[in-house]
Amino acid sequence: MTHLIATFFRVGHMRPAPGTWGSLAALPFAWALHMAGGFPLLAIATVLVFGLGWWATAEETRDTEDHDPSEIVIDEVVGQWIAIWPVSFGAAMMGVDVLRLYPGWIAGFVLFRLFDIWKPWLVGWADRRGDALGVMLDDVIAGVFAAVVSIILAGLSHGLLM
Repeated sequence: MTHLIATFFRVGHMRPAPGTWGSLAALPFAWALHMAGGFPLLAIATVLVFGLGWWATAEETRDTEDHDPSEIVIDEVVGQWIAIWPVSFGAAMMGVDVLRLYPGWIAGFVLFRLFDIWKPWLVGWADRRGDALGVMLDDVIAGVFAAVVSIILAGLSHGLLM
């Protein structure tokens, strides 16, 4: 069970770039959660999956040398969902179909992958923890960074182009 959770139903075994596959696989689930319950359900699910992912990652890496095996992608799911929070929240606030905000979906995905791979500042700090919490936290922070930059880009776009 922990392996299915940590690998997000074995998506983490896809090659190459399992983290990118995990992030991509997270998107339809974010859409489904938004459709089922809006931003509040997506936010609650993110917190719950964070806890579940932390536990599963700790179990999967117990007594191993590798604290962050590439097949563990539940952290990417959580980070990607956070990166999509502004899209979900914005669609709910404007009362529009969440897919109409497709530039936000694209920006959230690209920016999250950028921050997750680049690991600037706090993202790198969390990654260097060397434990299951660090595995989860670096993607949470990358997701927050991606969400903030997405909000800035949306503001610039709407302010300058509209």
